[in-house]
Amino acid sequence: MSSDVAFDFAPVLKAIRRIIHSVDSRSKKVARATGLTIPQIVVLKAVRDLGEVPTNRISAHADLTAATVVTILDKLEERGLVLRRRGTEDRRIVFTRLTSRGRETVDASPPLFNDTVIEGFARMPDSRRRRLIAALSEVAGLFDSADRQVSDHLSSGRPAE
Repeated sequence: MSSDVAFDFAPVLKAIRRIIHSVDSRSKKVARATGLTIPQIVVLKAVRDLGEVPTNRISAHADLTAATVVTILDKLEERGLVLRRRGTEDRRIVFTRLTSRGRETVDASPPLFNDTVIEGFARMPDSRRRRLIAALSEVAGLFDSADRQVSDHLSSGRPAE
């Protein structure tokens, strides 16, 4: 990697660190207020939005791996926020739905972003908001690709480049 590329990447890294710090701070505030993590609330909202659905639908809607969703659902079920049942036609498929307590919890949960962020996005022209979402999605895709590359190297026994 040339030093020009590393130098050009510095503002990107700084911006990402600021976003991570902000999300981490908000996550802690939400956890203190609800006793739930942001991923747990995201899964609860997915179940609320989708109704009684299989885990793979929740996973796709929440953009989390199926394994992560199962772990989250285990914790939510222990707390009485969701109920799961096996499918009648295919017992391998597990369906999840909110309990009344789960619905109350998700409906009372604070916004996942603070008001300043929500209002800032709302004030943006639609075209700018779409471009920003596209740019953030592209950056997230770059990180996804890098994670897969590291995972491939680790599973192959070769050192990462």
